[in-house]
Amino acid sequence: MAASVRYDDVEVGTEIGPEHYPIQRLTLVKYCGASGDFNVIHWNERIAKQAGLPNVIAHGMLTMAEAARLVTDWVGDPGAVLEYGVRFAKPVVVPDDDEGVEVVVTGRVAEKTGDKQVVVDLAATTDGIEVLANAQAVVQLS
Repeated sequence: MAASVRYDDVEVGTEIGPEHYPIQRLTLVKYCGASGDFNVIHWNERIAKQAGLPNVIAHGMLTMAEAARLVTDWVGDPGAVLEYGVRFAKPVVVPDDDEGVEVVVTGRVAEKTGDKQVVVDLAATTDGIEVLANAQAVVQLS
């Protein structure tokens, strides 16, 4: 599947998003099973608090995946992401209620590098708090 966003149609400064991705406790349980990461801080509130956390937290890789999802949905082809990296700034705390928490992701084309590639800077927040830092993807466009 080829990227659906054309390089010639994108300018530096092009905004992507925002998109809102809900995460509930059930999401964490499903992610535990899918990833094989059953660390108790992702599903047991008592243990998470004993470890010094405010509550159960989302897997960092889940948060990272939601941010990448903004880019893959925008470009239309997950294979178009050539490079991707983040630094985890704060944990995503997931309360035990029916709403959970929302990760809000935005992106901005920071650079056009030639060879029909762009650099996309990403920001991910929950309740206005930055949870990913230095999040950036290099994307191959058509």
